[in-house]
Amino acid sequence: MAGATAAKVRVLPYKDFLQPALQRRFATSGLVILVIAYLEALILSSWESFLWAWFPIGPAGFRTFCFFVCGVLIIVLRIAQHHPGARTTSSPLATFLDSLRSFNTLETILTYAISAWGFSQVYLWCMSEDAGLEYISYYHADRARLNEKTVFLTTHCVLVGVWYGAKHLFQDVDRLKYGIAKPQSADGNDDDKDSNTQLQRLAQQLPEIVVETLTQALTSTTFSMVAYALFLRGFVWRFTMSLFRPVYNLPRTNMTPHTLPFSLPIILRCLWTSVLLTFVWTLGNQAFSLFMVKNPLKNNKPLTSESKDPNGSLLNGLKAKKLSIQCFAMWELAYIARDFQDRRKAIYEDIDRKNGPMWSQVYKICIDTLKQIEERIDNYNKYGKPAPPPPELVYDNSKVTEKKRLTQTVPKEEDVFEASPQRRGFREAVERTVSKVVTDPGQPSQLSPAARRFAERAKDELIKAQKQATGREDTEGLAKDFATKFLESPLGWPFRRTYRRKMAGIVLGGPYGEASLYANAAFALSGLAVSSLQEDKYGNVQRDVAELVRVLTGLVRKIEELKGGVEVSWTDTEGRRDCEEVEEVLEALRWSLRGLLGGFGVYARELRLGLGDVRRAREAAGVEGEEGEMGEVYGRVR
Repeated sequence: MAGATAAKVRVLPYKDFLQPALQRRFATSGLVILVIAYLEALILSSWESFLWAWFPIGPAGFRTFCFFVCGVLIIVLRIAQHHPGARTTSSPLATFLDSLRSFNTLETILTYAISAWGFSQVYLWCMSEDAGLEYISYYHADRARLNEKTVFLTTHCVLVGVWYGAKHLFQDVDRLKYGIAKPQSADGNDDDKDSNTQLQRLAQQLPEIVVETLTQALTSTTFSMVAYALFLRGFVWRFTMSLFRPVYNLPRTNMTPHTLPFSLPIILRCLWTSVLLTFVWTLGNQAFSLFMVKNPLKNNKPLTSESKDPNGSLLNGLKAKKLSIQCFAMWELAYIARDFQDRRKAIYEDIDRKNGPMWSQVYKICIDTLKQIEERIDNYNKYGKPAPPPPELVYDNSKVTEKKRLTQTVPKEEDVFEASPQRRGFREAVERTVSKVVTDPGQPSQLSPAARRFAERAKDELIKAQKQATGREDTEGLAKDFATKFLESPLGWPFRRTYRRKMAGIVLGGPYGEASLYANAAFALSGLAVSSLQEDKYGNVQRDVAELVRVLTGLVRKIEELKGGVEVSWTDTEGRRDCEEVEEVLEALRWSLRGLLGGFGVYARELRLGLGDVRRAREAAGVEGEEGEMGEVYGRVR
């Protein structure tokens, strides 16, 4: 048996199989950058000599190597900072505040700035003398001076790096979106098979990348011109002069030139360098994001197939503490449950493994993963909502005796139906203040006739002045209208608390929530359970089917109740009640329930599933018709 064999061999960690696969994918991303670097090196060649303009061993090869290093720096940054899952912070402002305390923010901006600076120096080296872009120029024979055009071009490239680094953080480019091993459709098509799919997708995205590159070039050039002229010119000029003065006989004064270096040729060169630079970054980032999330397969087999103990290595991955490794292992398990019969049989027959049979350990890991959603929802329902008001008390009036009053009460003149002080606006507060000031000292709760008339006139004048200034009488509503208009503007975007972020945070956790982990766990359990009808000769799986159905049913019902119970914040100006990540998990749970109902519906009584359990499961899964009609979802006949 597999368990007996596993006891005699050393179980290799899952990362021993995942890391080589990731290294191959990194090499593919690097190859894309190398091709782009070589093409840009050819574009910048002088072509005075046809051979040396393109020959790799020569100036073209050196430029290619330098451009490649500038691009690969970004890929190395992605390897260090990649993460699964979307951000689930409450708002973009909360994300920004968290980023300020993170070293990754500084590392990202510095990496892009260094890459851009290196690119600018290679570009300047490629320019001929006629371009006039040398750092030091001479006039009057031997008198040297600093060329501000070159200083501005270098500063511009560095600012492009800072701009793109901020954009990298803003768009969360470091996120890797893992796939989901969905059940095959009825026609047998499988869109997840990707031998060359990534290259095709990258080729399809080239027009979009070109448009984005041109847009970023125009935006960053405008940004750098404004920033250089208003804020950076004096500092950059003095700093550059201090660097070159020990080497060249430059003037001792740090006075900047009288005119700005914004001539048409230098602006066009800034645009051109921005296009070349951002194209390498954009294409490299896109290639990395596509290739690094290829399916966990090697030669159309699961990654752990080459292990001497495939089940043991897969278990190590499922138990990993690092979320990215756990996601890959769960993804592989879902593929095994769907496509690989020999690996499924190995799971069913591995009953002598340490810590229990292989199926029992896989089942516990996946169920515990899914129950994390239930725990988060329960915690939100318990602590995330305000406590309900206490129930009204019912008194028996016959037992209540009237007590003698010690003082005579004086009826108040104020309206008893007036709103509480917390809900009153500015106008109501002023009215109360005026009334209190003019109150007769002898009767604190009553107004003298003259004071009453004065108070009424003051109230009328206050209302009249406010209406003339704002067009309305409700000051509190007016302030909320101003706040809503601000939130609808681009400046108010960071303060919006969207329904999507809130739902993802509740269901998937934070600061990042990865939907594929839970979707693949549901697909893996359901697929293994349905396939066990024909492949599990020991019958161990059927003992857990009833609990699995109840767990999936409970999760679907809880998520659906949560969707209707979570209120849209008033700061969410769009008011859209949708969350893509939660919908992916919910659809996976429903598909899994349909597969279980289709495979085990006729055995509900033997599995100790009551009529109520089956009815609730069918409602949660959205199943119509007889139970057996859903048998084709997972392909009961394989």
